[in-house]
Amino acid sequence: MVTWRDTCSRRVVGWHLAAQMPTELVLLALEQALILRQPAPGLLIHADRGSQYTSQACRARIDQAGAVPSFSRPGNPYDNAQAEAGWSTLKTELLPGNAPFASLEEARLEIAWYLDVYFNLERRHSALGYRSPHQFE
Repeated sequence: MVTWRDTCSRRVVGWHLAAQMPTELVLLALEQALILRQPAPGLLIHADRGSQYTSQACRARIDQAGAVPSFSRPGNPYDNAQAEAGWSTLKTELLPGNAPFASLEEARLEIAWYLDVYFNLERRHSALGYRSPHQFE
């Protein structure tokens, strides 16, 4: 699974889920985010140092969008703390007791509701003055 988040509003602006995580999955989610946000040149796009994110194809798409790539330092998960916290929150709230999904399709449906409805529209964030990303924007 790949997610792209707006660091300021905490909104998930692009995501995609598959059984594996090839570069194409990252590009699909990135394209979703770019279409939704239509960012001005100079947008900072941050990711960890995973091979999908540092690939030639991903870097080329970031360049084409006029954005600036940013990658975590090797061995430093704190550079990507917001994303790591987001994964922890998703797992805690969506998978109580770490119960697995019955299928990829069930996972896709549950995650779509969680991200697109609950997380972006309803879930309050202390960093946003206890407003949802939608209310904050």
